[in-house]
Amino acid sequence: MKRFEQAEVMGKLPEQFFAKLVKKVSHYVEQGYDVINLGQGNPDRPTPQHIVEALKEGAERPDFHKYSPFRGHGFLKQAAADFYQREYGVTLDPDKEVAILFGGKVGLVELSQCYLNPGDVALVPDPGYPDYWSGVAMAGASMETMPLRKENEFLPKYDDLHETVLNKAKLMFLNYPNNPTAGVATESFFKETVELANKHDILVCHDFAYGAIGFEGQKPISFLQTEGAKDVGIEIYTLSKTYNMAGWRVGFAVGNESVIESINLLQDHFYVSLFGAVQHAAAEALNGSQQCVDELVDTYERRRNAFIGRLNENGWNVESPKGSFFCWLPVPEGYTSETFADYLLEKAHVVVAPGIGFGSEGDRYVRAGLLTSEERLIEAADRITKLF
Repeated sequence: MKRFEQAEVMGKLPEQFFAKLVKKVSHYVEQGYDVINLGQGNPDRPTPQHIVEALKEGAERPDFHKYSPFRGHGFLKQAAADFYQREYGVTLDPDKEVAILFGGKVGLVELSQCYLNPGDVALVPDPGYPDYWSGVAMAGASMETMPLRKENEFLPKYDDLHETVLNKAKLMFLNYPNNPTAGVATESFFKETVELANKHDILVCHDFAYGAIGFEGQKPISFLQTEGAKDVGIEIYTLSKTYNMAGWRVGFAVGNESVIESINLLQDHFYVSLFGAVQHAAAEALNGSQQCVDELVDTYERRRNAFIGRLNENGWNVESPKGSFFCWLPVPEGYTSETFADYLLEKAHVVVAPGIGFGSEGDRYVRAGLLTSEERLIEAADRITKLF
């Protein structure tokens, strides 16, 4: 078979670290072991039924069988604006400040294509979601990392960033509640971010994928609630986690009008928007009863309490996450994150994600997802702590 020479950018893409993890897990499953997989970030609950019914209803509409408007249906953009007004008190112009996305991941990657040239610098959290790296690599730009450490509540410490780096940076990615550390942002941190972005002309992209998931009654805050945030950035919201719609691939970007126009312009050349029935169902998710969201957050909080409570009860003293559906667990002395994850898989048949897959700062931790039942989480905790 003839092999054709790839574009240079293909060789610059970061390795898909977790493909290697999936291969390891598959080996144990194929051998018949009872594996408890806490290593993934794929919601385990079904999409709420009223949203599924809206999809069915939309699929019956002949007008949705045609091409959707290039930039999405106005009713979904209006639903996104209404959602932000209701949930966060943020006013958005649905025509100019909302862009419909094929899932949040696409928007995160597209933004680098819109604003980074070869040699430009992007600021990325370490540890952080690996697809930030993908977009930067595709643009031929370079990254400077912002360490997220426990002593600073897993928030970047801007004072530690060198002035020359800040002056070169054109784009910054943030993500709170955070994947993988489960850290949450504060009003003062977002205010500091706006001030920094203004001073150094940095475009801020806040990845709000876990925006609905906060514990002890503490609702995560939106970056756009900060005065001046729309002047310096955007927020990307996905329906994947809030409504268990990961496979539906629908999200939206909101905020700075010029940035939203850039995303829309790029997407004009890539897509003809989402299937109208999916947009119809997404609007129902945003506009309809939010009881399903409240119930989902309660489920994750019960799971968190069961898992973390059992680990602590069994002698492994770890902290409870404040948001997201992840637990960020410190690696015992003598292990790296990868060797510890391998040890848990081999001896306990419990899968966790090695922190090194999210950046060098993550190598002291493993990530466990709260994406199975309380009973299975308790069993996983028992299996893990029996090894200590």
